[in-house]
Amino acid sequence: MHSRTQIKIAFRAMKKQWHQNSVRVSKRKCRVALEIVERSQSFYAMQLDSNSNGIVRVDGLSNREFLERYARPGCIGLSGGVSLIDQAICRAERHLDKEKNWGAWSHAFLFQGKRADGHHWVIESDLQVHKKHIQLGVQENRISKYFDDELYTVLAVLDFNLEEKQVGMLVTEGLELVANRERYSLRELLGTLLALRREGMRGRNNLLERERCLYCSALIRHLFSKSGIDLTPGIALKNTTPEDLARTNIPHVTYWLERARAKSKLKEWRVRLRKRLKGKKET
Repeated sequence: MHSRTQIKIAFRAMKKQWHQNSVRVSKRKCRVALEIVERSQSFYAMQLDSNSNGIVRVDGLSNREFLERYARPGCIGLSGGVSLIDQAICRAERHLDKEKNWGAWSHAFLFQGKRADGHHWVIESDLQVHKKHIQLGVQENRISKYFDDELYTVLAVLDFNLEEKQVGMLVTEGLELVANRERYSLRELLGTLLALRREGMRGRNNLLERERCLYCSALIRHLFSKSGIDLTPGIALKNTTPEDLARTNIPHVTYWLERARAKSKLKEWRVRLRKRLKGKKET
C-alpha cells in the first residue's frame, strides 16, 4: 500500500495536471483518477487512525448527530465547554502540555447503551443542580444531556473496541457505584489540581482523597481497572484528569467534534503583542 505522503503528493500532482495540462488529459479521465485518489487517501487515513490511536475529526454535525452516530456501549465520552468550571479545569491541565496549552477536556463519562425507553444512557460522576434537587456523585443520565451545542462545544468518543464481556463488567461495576451512592468530591478534585503543578506528586495518592468518593475521570479509570485495563499507568487513580484519559496509550480510535474550546486569553494577548512588536521592528 502507498504511504500517506505518497498519496498526498499524487493527489496534488493530479490537481496540478488538471489545471495546467487539460488539453492532453480529458476532464472525464482526470475526474475519475481524482476520485480514486481521494478514496484511497480517505481509506488510508482511516486505517492509519484505527491502527495507531488516531483521531478522526468530525465536522458538520450537531452534538446529537455526533453522539448518535459514534457512541457505543463501553466507549468513553469526553466533553469540554465554555463555562467557568470547564475553563478552570482545562486551564489546570496546561501543566500536562510542554507548551502549556490548555487541555481540551473537563469531563468524562461512560456510554452504557440503549435502554427499553429507546434512549442511550451514560454513567458518570457529576454535580448537577436541579429545581429543589441536587445530584452529587455517581449517577445515570440520558445522553440527551450532552445535546446542547452551546453548552458542550467539544465532544469526543473513545472507542476501544471492547468485547461484550468487558462492556458488561464496566456497566455492572458502574451500576454498583450508582446504587451505593458514591459521592463526587470537590476536595479530591482540588487535590488533583494541586498534583498537576508538581509532576512527582501525580504518582502518589491524592493528598485530599476521601473514601467512597470518585470524580468523573477517576470513576472512568476505576471502571476500566475493574475490567483489567489500566488507562493511565504511573498516575494515581484519584489524580487522573480527563486529559489523561484522552492521551491513553491503550489502542483505540478517538472521534472528535469541536466547535469552540476554552483558551487562555492571556496567551492570546501575548501572541498579539509579539506580532505588533515584530511589525514595528520591521518598519
